Formats: sequence, C-alpha cells, structure tokens
Amino acid sequence: MTKSVCVCLHGHFYQPPRENAWLEYVERQESAAPYHDWNERIHYECYSPNSRARVYDRHGQVIDIVNNFEKMSFNIGPTLMSWLEVKHPETYKRIIEADRNSRAAHGGHGNAIAQVYNHMIMPLATRLDKKTQVRWGIEEFRLRYSRDPEGMWLPETACNEETLEILVEEGIRFTLLEPHQAEAFRPFDGDWIDVSRGQIDPRRPYRCYLRKHPDKYIDIFFYDGPISKAVSFEDLLKDARNLQGRLESAVVDYGGHPQLIHLATDGETYGHHKPFGDRVIAYLLNVSLPERGCRVVNYAEFLEENPPSFEVRLKSGENGEGTSWSCPHGVRRWKDHCGCRGGGPSDWHQHWRRPLREALDWLRERLKEVYEAQASLYLKDIWDVRDHYIHVILNREPSRIENFFFRFGQRPLSPAEITICLKLLEMQRYAMLMYTSCGWFFTELSGIETQQILQYAARAVQLAREITGTSYEEEFLERLSKAKSNLEMFKDGRGVYEKLIQPSIATLENVAAGFAIGSIFENYYPAAEDLSLYCYQVHVEHQRKESAGNLTLNFGRIKIRSKVTLEEQDLVFNVVQIGSYDFHCSIKPFASAEEIERLEKELFEE
Repeated sequence: MTKSVCVCLHGHFYQPPRENAWLEYVERQESAAPYHDWNERIHYECYSPNSRARVYDRHGQVIDIVNNFEKMSFNIGPTLMSWLEVKHPETYKRIIEADRNSRAAHGGHGNAIAQVYNHMIMPLATRLDKKTQVRWGIEEFRLRYSRDPEGMWLPETACNEETLEILVEEGIRFTLLEPHQAEAFRPFDGDWIDVSRGQIDPRRPYRCYLRKHPDKYIDIFFYDGPISKAVSFEDLLKDARNLQGRLESAVVDYGGHPQLIHLATDGETYGHHKPFGDRVIAYLLNVSLPERGCRVVNYAEFLEENPPSFEVRLKSGENGEGTSWSCPHGVRRWKDHCGCRGGGPSDWHQHWRRPLREALDWLRERLKEVYEAQASLYLKDIWDVRDHYIHVILNREPSRIENFFFRFGQRPLSPAEITICLKLLEMQRYAMLMYTSCGWFFTELSGIETQQILQYAARAVQLAREITGTSYEEEFLERLSKAKSNLEMFKDGRGVYEKLIQPSIATLENVAAGFAIGSIFENYYPAAEDLSLYCYQVHVEHQRKESAGNLTLNFGRIKIRSKVTLEEQDLVFNVVQIGSYDFHCSIKPFASAEEIERLEKELFEE
C-alpha cells in the first residue's frame, strides 16, 4: 500500500431517544441489566472505550491510549449527544476535542459529520418534516462542534430525490450511501453504465445532479459493502491484521491516482456488537496502516483533494420512495410487512407496520391543523419558528426562551401565551419523535422501540388536548386497533397503548404526587432553593410530617413548574403512609393560607 491509497472508517453512532416523554429522563430498562438502561450499557461498552482506546503491541502490552474519534469519520445522533452531554460529560468533551484535533490533521476538515435530528426515515416524511429534521441536525452540529457540517448522515442511508434536494438547499456537500442504492454512473459527458446490482466502484466519489434542478448537485460516497458487512456480521474485527489484509485486498491498480478504501458501519460495532472492536481499530488506525504506508483521511478532506469526475444516478425505489442500506425492498421496512425483521419466532409477522404508520400519519395531520390554527395567533412564520426551536431544545435557560419569543412573537407575549406556544412547539417535536425509525425496525408491535414512539404520540395528543380542549386519542386508538400484535395479551395497537402507554401519561398533579410521596423520606422544608425533579422545578412552600406507630402523615404546599413548557401550579398535598408499602396521596389546588391552616389543624391537632 502507498500514500495514494487512502483509508477511511466511518462509524454511525446512534441510539433512539429513550427519554420518558413526561419526565425527559431515561427510565430503568431491565433488558439492559446490569446497567440502568441501554444508553448506559452501550456507553460503557462502546462510547467511553472508543474515546480512550488501548493500543496493544504483539506481546499484549499497552503501548498507548488513543481517542479513536480523532482517526475515524463519525456521526453521532443529536439525541444521543444530548444524553452524553448530561450523563457522561467527559466522554462528550473527548468527542468534541477529537473533531477539533482532526481539523488540524486533515487540512481544516473535521472527522464529524451531521445527522438529521431524530433518525426519521426521510423519504417517508413530509417535506416540512424533512426540512426541519435537516435544519435541526445542522444547528445541533454547529452548536456542538463550532463549525458548519460538510456532510450529513441519513438514517438507514434512506434517501430519495426530495431528501437530496433539501440537503443541497441547506448547504450539505456530501452524504454516504450503500452500493446497491446506485443505478448507473458515467464519466462526465460519457455514456451511462449500469451498476444496479451493487457493483459501483466505491473507491472514488460521485456527483449526483438533482433532476428538478440540474445545475445543483450533491457528492456521494458509496462505502465498500462487502468489507462493511464483514466487519459488522463476521469475525473481521477479531484481529487488526485480518482487517488490514481485507482492506489491502480492496486496492486495485488506479494508475497512480488516489483511491479511497472505506467502510461504514454502526459505530456501536466497535465494542458493543463486537467486544474489543475499539482496540482493533485503535491498532489499525494508529499502528498498522501507518506502517504499511497508508494515509488515513476523512471524507471532506478526500473530496477536496479529489473532486468527482463521474456522475451517478440513484435508484428511485418503489413509487419514488427511495432506497436504504437495511432494507433491500427500498424503505418498506418502515411501512409494511416486507420480510425484513429482527429476532422473534419465525411465524411472527409485521403486518402491523402499515396501520401503525397510517395511524401516525393521520395524527400528524391533525396536529398540524392544531399548530397552524393556534400558533398563527401568536407567532410570525410558524414553520420558520419550528425550524429555529432547536435552539430552545438544546438550551432551555429562561433567558433564551424569553429572547426566542421576543424574536419570533407577533407582539410581546404574556407568560400564559408563552406556555401555549411552548406546548405547540413541543407538540410538533413529539409529532416528529414519534417517527423515529426504530419503532418499525424490529419484529413485534409491543417492543420497547415501538412503545417509545407510541409514548411520544401520546404526549403529542395530550398537549393538543391541553391547548384546544379536543382529544384525538379515541380516534387514534381506533386506527391503532388495525395494527395486530403477535402476542395475544395485547391483541393490537390499541391494547399495547392502553396497557403499556396510558399508565405512563402524567400531568403536573401526577408529578406533584410523586414528589409528595417521596418527601415522606426526606425533609425539604424550609427550602433554601428550588428542587430539580426530572424536567420540573419544585419549590416547597410548607411541609409538616409526623409519625405515630405505623402511621405517617405528610402535609404541605408546593409550587411546581415544568422547565419545558413553563406551565406551573400551586398545589396542596397530603400523604398517608400505613406500614411500609401502603401510601394514599391527595392533591388539590392551593386556595388560601386560611385553608392551609384549617387543613393542617384538622390533620394533626383534632
């Protein structure tokens, strides 16, 4: 191998958003044991090890500790990065630092590329949602990496013409696709050559001109499919020498011109799916490849030095819906029973996918009507406001929220009106979160990934009802009932929703009740400052607690406020604990100080 041979390893690091829609907190997931949840488990097995990977010599001695993110191309899902920033700030900082250091090593081009916001299958999204997803992904990237993204990862590499149009409109220079997504290529002004069976040469970039705007284009890298699959699903990551040999086997006589040997896999392959894969690529990127005279690059760097001299035409897929890397049927995996599945008994079907998507599509349109009718009463260009809302999502400081509505409000808005607007924008956020791709990816309707998107749908329905007084839940459930589960205990989507989702739905009163019961075991009064309870702020105005025998009374008044919508309530609580496990809690709105005195006297003195 020579310096004309360049190597790039791309990792798509991603986890679906797992936060409870009412708490903005990832709850315990028993299937991730012994860890609290899957994010924590995969952080321990993958994200942290890759940020401080050990390099071993042939004798098994550690000779260096490196940050793999400095040597590999990567994208990290925005929702995952938000979680890392809060839960594991040291790993987060090392990732940001790795991109900064990579810019110095690669002519100003960083290793990180952007990703659309919440892993929505873009070809199946509306144009409005496509645009917001891309803009949110770009703004999130700018905030974290302090630069504009040059490339963008499309979830499941799913794309169609409209998706590419929006990438171009938003200034994205390149993306990565799977070889079978190409239909034909040609030298500029040459004849088209059919590559529809996946035989496109991945060693060079291609230029894809938009059909509706032939003067505009996006550049595309097609990763090496066989090597990528061998890394993901075979034993190629057991030894760096094996991977090195496989990479060398991809080198051809290019007449001395630079050629790019590159692969793309889930980033979790390196340590989570393949234990110690982080160590293998650490040795490969820092020892093996340099020893063989190979140059490690990232995509933007290679593209600048080697602009495309070939044009590519992509497959349009069924009904123009596009193609993807994880479904040979285009994008049917996210809307139909196409045969693509994950785990479960062989006789389980996925006919639930279509009615699930149709139910969510129906709900999305109702929520759109609510948003258009209500937001236009307070805000300027309501869709432009939604596109900019990412700045609030990423930083909910009160001053930022105030400045946001000062900028986008039709007039100065009252606190109550700001709460309405925040509920409308949160409703729209959840209307997109409910399309996170993982909800359709696996085998059973009641899986945790599908539960998660139904939870987001439930939160959107709740917000719409709070804003308008109209509930869409019953009609939504009627539509969900057409999605049939493989498990008799649920029967259908309605059963999944009623058994697994409805019990999670919470109001400010529910959160206050949880605090009141928990405060049996803690003394929060007198309170020097507000308490933080998930995404809520609690101020204890008064508390009195007394025990006699196996009976405990806990009485008080709290003011509770959502940090997300700024909605607040002044509430009075009373908790009775009998023995160790029997709790009874009552909540009511605060009326007057006289009532508090009367109630307290009745409970404790009479």
